[in-house]
Amino acid sequence: MQRVFDLIVATIGLIILSPLLVVAAVLVGMSSPGGIFFRGQRVGKDGKLFQILKFRTMVENAAQVGPGITTAGDARITRVGQWLRRTKIDELPQLWNVVRGEMSLVGPRPEDPRYVALYTEDQRHILSVRPGITSPASIQFRHEEALLPAGDIETYIKLLMPAKIKADLEYLDRRTFWSDLVVLLDTVLKLLH
Repeated sequence: MQRVFDLIVATIGLIILSPLLVVAAVLVGMSSPGGIFFRGQRVGKDGKLFQILKFRTMVENAAQVGPGITTAGDARITRVGQWLRRTKIDELPQLWNVVRGEMSLVGPRPEDPRYVALYTEDQRHILSVRPGITSPASIQFRHEEALLPAGDIETYIKLLMPAKIKADLEYLDRRTFWSDLVVLLDTVLKLLH
C-alpha cells in the first residue's frame, strides 16, 4: 500500500509541479555554469547505492572542493541555490527517485556513503527501510546548515547525525501509514511558514 501511495502521489506531484520545476531549472541554468541537476551517491534500503536527484544549488564540482555536508555560510552555494534551499524546491526532483522506487515520500533521509560507514550496528537498522524525501528528523533539523559552524564536520558526525538517526529510528518503531500522512502534512505546513 505504501509503495502504491508513493507512486501515485509522486507522479501527480511531478505533473502538478512541472511549471515550478521548469522555472527552477531555468534559474539554475542561468545563474551559474554547470548542470541543472545534482546527482549524488546515497545509501538506500538494505545498503544499496543510488543517485539522488536535486536541483544544483552549489557551484560546479562543489563535492570535489568541500565536505559532503553543507555548513553555515558555505561559499559554494549560489544565490539561486540559497533560495532553492530555503524553500526546499531543490528537493523536488527527488519525486523522480520515488517514482523509480529508490526513495519513499516519508522515510529517513538518505546519507552519503562516507557517513554511513561510521554508523554503529544499531544505527544501521535505519537502512532496513526505503529512505524518504521527508522524515521527523528532517523536519526537526530543517535548518541543519545553521547549526553547523563553517567547516565543522565533527559536530555533524558526533552530534547531529546521531540525533537525526535516533529521531528517525524512534519514529520507525511506531510508524503507520497514517503517521506518514501526518509527517507529510507537517512538512508542507512547516514549508509554508
